[in-house]
Amino acid sequence: MALNQRSQDLIEKFINAQIDSRSLDERTVKAYRQDLELFFCWLETDEPFSCALSADTVSKSGRDLSEYRWEEKMEAYLAYISQDRGLRFSTVCRRQLVFSYYLSYLKNQHMIEEFRPLRRPGQERRIPADPPLSKQEVDTFFYVMEQEYERLDSDFRRRICLRDQVMMGLLFYHGVEISELLRLETSNYNRETAVLTIRRKKERDRCFLLFSKTLQRQMEQWLSEHVYFEHDSLYDNRMFLSKLGRPLSMKMVTNIFDKYRVLAGIEKECTPKDLKNGLARYAEETVKLSLMDDM
Repeated sequence: MALNQRSQDLIEKFINAQIDSRSLDERTVKAYRQDLELFFCWLETDEPFSCALSADTVSKSGRDLSEYRWEEKMEAYLAYISQDRGLRFSTVCRRQLVFSYYLSYLKNQHMIEEFRPLRRPGQERRIPADPPLSKQEVDTFFYVMEQEYERLDSDFRRRICLRDQVMMGLLFYHGVEISELLRLETSNYNRETAVLTIRRKKERDRCFLLFSKTLQRQMEQWLSEHVYFEHDSLYDNRMFLSKLGRPLSMKMVTNIFDKYRVLAGIEKECTPKDLKNGLARYAEETVKLSLMDDM
């Protein structure tokens, strides 16, 4: 479906402003434009938006843009692509971020007076009122792991730390259940495509790309050094092994999390599950900080 001229003009003016202020590369520009065009196409099928934003009415007064319910429509669209289309969480987060930049642009151009932060579908359910781990705490948690890896002078201890980095990264970035983490086998990861497959007994297998380049590098290195932990052919195919070559337990994963939680100075009571459920809040705080930088 072709966009009306007014919608297309708004998108192009926004894109040009972003190129000037944020020095976007060609790939990012293409993604921004596509995200907004898809939203406006959906919007024009949802209601006669072209009438609300006709060039004649907008040229006479800015009230049409200012009074339009942007946040409600954008949140409805995010719910549509998440629940009806089943798009990935990372895709929904990216489009939420682009929409937030767009609203900030409209405000800076005095086309709207104010706007509230956008909510993703189910966000209130996923993020408690006072969630245990903040963005700063998560950043510090992974930073102390990286620092310890660099400081260790024993190859064996560095391999242990590398294993722990991969496990904590899978918990945080991809929300892998601890029980699933402990059942992973080396064959579940495709080293050429960076796709990890979670095998399930009663449900369909879950496959996802490790989108973090750092986590991809760590996983590749860990699998290359996995042989140093293979002491018993019965468990050699298990992804994560103890120093004795045995499968890890949930208690061991908790102890690993607690070790780095303490090193990161996180005194509040929390568990590996809080890290697993922490990406939503992390993305929310990242969006808010980005908006503050733009204003």
